Amino acid sequence: MSKLILKSAEQIALIRQSCDLLSRTLGELAKLIKPGVRTIDLDSMAREFIRDNGGEPAFLNYNGFPYSLCISVNDQVVHGFPGKYELKDGDIISVDGGIVLNGYISDSAYTFAVGEVKPEVRDLLKITKEALYAGIDQATTGKRVGDISYSIQSYIEKYGYGIVRELVGHGVGVNLHEKPEIPNYGRRGNGVKLVDGMVIAIEPMVNLGKAGVKFWEDGWTVSTIDGLPSAHFEHTVAIAKGKPEVLTTFSYIEDILDKKDCY
Repeated sequence: MSKLILKSAEQIALIRQSCDLLSRTLGELAKLIKPGVRTIDLDSMAREFIRDNGGEPAFLNYNGFPYSLCISVNDQVVHGFPGKYELKDGDIISVDGGIVLNGYISDSAYTFAVGEVKPEVRDLLKITKEALYAGIDQATTGKRVGDISYSIQSYIEKYGYGIVRELVGHGVGVNLHEKPEIPNYGRRGNGVKLVDGMVIAIEPMVNLGKAGVKFWEDGWTVSTIDGLPSAHFEHTVAIAKGKPEVLTTFSYIEDILDKKDCY
């Protein structure tokens, strides 16, 4: 992982543009996610949309990763490969993307429910997303990484879910992965001090069952050790004027999902 890189207000404004395009891309995908859709088709659509809008997929060919999105279904935690798998009613699908736009990088993820999912799985999605915002609330100048980590952990553990420890959030903006690492567990007051100019990706990865994971032979895909579902939500967040500014947004996604619910 690269060194800690503080960003100027001008750089944060450019990262925000990259984040907006990424957020719009995920919103476009929200229109398509339904039973019968192949995950590789979501990847192709995202790559085309990103390039049509002047960006480049940040994940494509990153350390050899062969796709534009990480698409992880059901018990896959992160870094899943898009492929010929057709989504089914009751699935959940984590879509994790990044974009390079004007030289600056964004990173965001959202876990979608496909059709009608089990109540306990829908609760997992809800609580994981709420934990993300609990972590973001702690991203203020003068606090430490451990305050973000502890806030996420304490929120999740109330519900008995497993918090993935092998994978963490990170700095972002100039490079896809920068310092500091942002674990989803930790102690208050520990870790790197948060200062204005930091841009970080906060991303709780939470399992319905045990916290343990296994790494696939493809060198990328990570899944739960017990085969139970996993949820993943991520925002790119700047620390500016003492407080967190969420640069990505789920509003494009949520607008589409609200319309789907009306049909």
